[in-house]
Amino acid sequence: MKTLGKATVMMAIFALTSAMSLTAQIVNGLTFNAPSAFCAGNTKFPAGSYKITQSSVDENTLLIESTDSKHSAYFDALPTQSASPHAKTEVTFHNYGGTDYLNQVWIQGQTSGLQVDPTKAEKKAAAAGSSGDHSVAASKL
Repeated sequence: MKTLGKATVMMAIFALTSAMSLTAQIVNGLTFNAPSAFCAGNTKFPAGSYKITQSSVDENTLLIESTDSKHSAYFDALPTQSASPHAKTEVTFHNYGGTDYLNQVWIQGQTSGLQVDPTKAEKKAAAAGSSGDHSVAASKL
């Protein structure tokens, strides 16, 4: 019985440490230039330069703030995977009805990324029309 308990604990530890490596790490953050207004979480941002960092409390909570510190918000993101490492650091957007929604964050050389949790407004916009996706280059800090 003790052996079964030890094996169960060891498998649980292995599963937890394996899952941790699947999360993208934006260690010092990244910057990007948004060519047009966009939404991240429940906040609409004007075109401009932005920085994204991970919360020190929860790595699936991201902070986006304009480089002039006039606009900022926290929003949730979920780990996602790609088949191969990304060739460049970038952020991607969905466009529904003329509004851009921050979609994913990718770091060069990583197969893991972060998928922004869609808000009710984005889900409603997605149901109403087709998406036009695009990405912009980002730089690690």
